[in-house]
Amino acid sequence: MTDAPSVLDRLHALQAGDLPTHGGRTLAYVYDSGLAEADEVGRQAVAAFASSNGLDPTAFPSMLTMENELVGFAADLLDAPPDAVGSVTSGGTESVLLAVQGARDARPDVQRPRMVVPSTIHAAFLKGAHYFGVEAVVVDVGDDYRALPAAMAAAVDEAPEDTVLVAVSAPSYAHGVVDPVAEVAAHAAARGIRCHVDACIGGWVLPYAARLGREHHPWTFAVDGVTSISVDLHKYGYTPKGASILLHRSSELRRPQYFARADWPGYTMLNSTMQSTKSGGPLAAAWAVVQTIGDTGYHDLAVQVFAGVDALVDGIGRMDGVEVMVEPDSTLIAFTTDDTCDVFTLTDEMNAAGWYVQPQLRYGDIPANVHLSLSAATAPRVPEFLTALEKGVAAAREAGPVTVDAGIADYIRALDPAALTDADFDGLLVAAGLVPADGGDGTLALPDRMADVNAMLDLASPRLREALLIAFLDRLQRPVRG
Repeated sequence: MTDAPSVLDRLHALQAGDLPTHGGRTLAYVYDSGLAEADEVGRQAVAAFASSNGLDPTAFPSMLTMENELVGFAADLLDAPPDAVGSVTSGGTESVLLAVQGARDARPDVQRPRMVVPSTIHAAFLKGAHYFGVEAVVVDVGDDYRALPAAMAAAVDEAPEDTVLVAVSAPSYAHGVVDPVAEVAAHAAARGIRCHVDACIGGWVLPYAARLGREHHPWTFAVDGVTSISVDLHKYGYTPKGASILLHRSSELRRPQYFARADWPGYTMLNSTMQSTKSGGPLAAAWAVVQTIGDTGYHDLAVQVFAGVDALVDGIGRMDGVEVMVEPDSTLIAFTTDDTCDVFTLTDEMNAAGWYVQPQLRYGDIPANVHLSLSAATAPRVPEFLTALEKGVAAAREAGPVTVDAGIADYIRALDPAALTDADFDGLLVAAGLVPADGGDGTLALPDRMADVNAMLDLASPRLREALLIAFLDRLQRPVRG
């Protein structure tokens, strides 16, 4: 048996290579309140309830109490009616999957269920479509990256009897804008179709934006026709990963998401979400952090983060070579670069300067761009970020654009995603510099700078990107044998 200090030393050594989760310099994946007390109470709650099991609420009634109180907080925040109900899930993807599954199972009469979504909807909906056999009808958005109500309605009306769900975003992840929920929901309601609002990233901060008088499209349960909303606690609730809430306007709407099975010789399985056994740690941590910060605290954090958003948008607007793609409705910003500044080189420069920003590859007519998720801890550091961004733009200009060898570009365009072989993938790994040209031991060596790799991926079709990245992940996830 290895002594605990040695194990913990190894654990901390491994963690040293990860992105920082606190300090406000990571502008994707993590959300930092900057409140040490909230962080500490969350950690203690995880530890206290790590062995508790949410499988049976009668065995662990504390977890039922915490879940009901969290759902109640969210229901008040999102203008839910008195009959609204909800469930705590492991994250936004599970909440979305349940929304899709529940909509499908609510209509057992439909042989070929379909759902209508804008092209900016989170990929979790497409995952749900894949998992649950629901056809995803993807509708193009407008020049402002928002869903087009008339186009969504037309897509619904192509087969209203088979459409089980319409979904929109508040806001969309890629561009940070809120869809015209009222118009889309009204048409769905007129056809008797569920309308889900994906507020996973904005649901815990946009209500405070409204209180602050910031302009926004209405999107909560105050909008007639909205039947369910997903909202993540581990984003702008600033709780530890992973906790999300799926709210339904009524228990009747939620009931199809439940799963029960008595037809086997063991205990009767009864699940409110996709998981059976689930640790009480994330739920307890979420409850503890929400109790600690409270409504007033979240209001104050929203004031702070939106001040940061405004300062960042203004600063980028004053800078040559970069441009915000659309005025953000929430805390997410996407900006592009002009021809003098390669977007992938810029992201490398920012990462090298200690600021993690997320490159987004081109999609249709939308050019490659940079995504930023601001959190409260980042807001006071916006002047530092803008200084680093200005230096990064200058360095990217000096370095010049990233070019992909014409032969490699032709090779990428000629690849068939459905027929990608290990040999094809090996060639791309070598071309990207991820493995030695002589093969070596085949070990993947992630480069410090990713501009060349991203430039290659930017040439590939979405289907080819998926095939390449699945193959890449498969290479990464190989067992370490003793």
